[in-house]
Amino acid sequence: MKTTFLLALASALAFAQGSLDTKQRVKAVHDLAKAGPDSIPRIAPYVTDPDLTVRIEAVKALDEIGGPKTVDPLVTATKDSDPEIEIRATDGLINVYLPGYIKNGMSGTISRVGTSIKAKFTDTNDKIIDAYVMVRPEVIAALGNLAKQGASIEERANAARAIGILRGRDAIPDLIAALRSKDDPVMYEALISLQKIRDPASAPKMMFVVHDLDDKIQIAALETTGILANKEAAPDVRDALSHARNIKVRRAALEALAMIADQADRQAFLRDMNNKDDQLRGSAAEGLGRLKNPGDRPLVQNAFNDEHKMSPRLSDAFALVDLGDLETGEFSPLRYLVNTLNVRAYRDVATPYVTELAREASVRQALYPLLTGATKDEKIQLSIVLARSGDRDSLPYLKTLSTDPDTDVAQAGIRNLRNLQARLP
Repeated sequence: MKTTFLLALASALAFAQGSLDTKQRVKAVHDLAKAGPDSIPRIAPYVTDPDLTVRIEAVKALDEIGGPKTVDPLVTATKDSDPEIEIRATDGLINVYLPGYIKNGMSGTISRVGTSIKAKFTDTNDKIIDAYVMVRPEVIAALGNLAKQGASIEERANAARAIGILRGRDAIPDLIAALRSKDDPVMYEALISLQKIRDPASAPKMMFVVHDLDDKIQIAALETTGILANKEAAPDVRDALSHARNIKVRRAALEALAMIADQADRQAFLRDMNNKDDQLRGSAAEGLGRLKNPGDRPLVQNAFNDEHKMSPRLSDAFALVDLGDLETGEFSPLRYLVNTLNVRAYRDVATPYVTELAREASVRQALYPLLTGATKDEKIQLSIVLARSGDRDSLPYLKTLSTDPDTDVAQAGIRNLRNLQARLP
């Protein structure tokens, strides 16, 4: 009896001592974090501490400090067995290359019950680093490993999203593996990341998802197929169009065909030019524009003149420019697209259209004179267009924008000049 009591007492004392040590180590991490970046080497060992609480606090401290010096310990943290630590490490790595991300990342929504966690995304998935930002290969490798074999759905989805944000081309095989996970959130994030990375070589490897039974996944797969212009997938997309379960799937399928731009789909585009649905009408016009058949120009011109809805009219304008109308007069389609860069509600439609069109040197030559006398918003958006689709002929114009009297325009000019220079060979 006495022996049992002594053993219990010793166990209680040891537990209390261990608890005290844990509190001391947590306090040490907090104190070190106050010293900022210089304390990172001293915080790093706590990332592999035996106690989960200490490890969590260490990763949180590194996330709060931020900066390039946190990369090595955060990569180490991605190998932890705890999903909260892996999510926080993932968000911290994104934050190194996209400062401010940590405020809206998944780690800010974590709730914990024992070893189980719940977390969700709080922002739209439109973030991506600039082309000139270089990410260390070991970061992409660590995120790819998490996306493929992380312990929880949340951490795998978060890692898949991170790969897209960081343009992680080397992790494409891991994204393809994630598509076979059958976990919808992971599959969706993997598809969006493939859209951001835009490597055409990845397209044939994800064709099987075009027929997914979940609407959200199928729509994202169709969008990805279109963005990657995978002509090999055209028969599958046509099948998805003819067997669409609802209007949303049909819209995504027709848009994908419009981006693939196969002459075999011309009749489908002609048929939907008069569709009552705005989006189907717009996709049909896009498709005809990309096919570049001169005989279709009168039909598209009439649609542009008669259309009363802004979104499909922008599609008509895009198609007319793609069909060779490079006039820049007040009522021309190209001028209409540029003017819409001032309209916040439709800027996200007009900018991608102008970006695609500007891949042609003739379109860029038509755009350059419009920079003279352009509004602030037009200058900023056109600097983005030239960064994404310009060539060496665009450099002088971005250099001019980088010295614009308006500070916002100048900053956009500097940033996008660097982006273009990073793209050029």
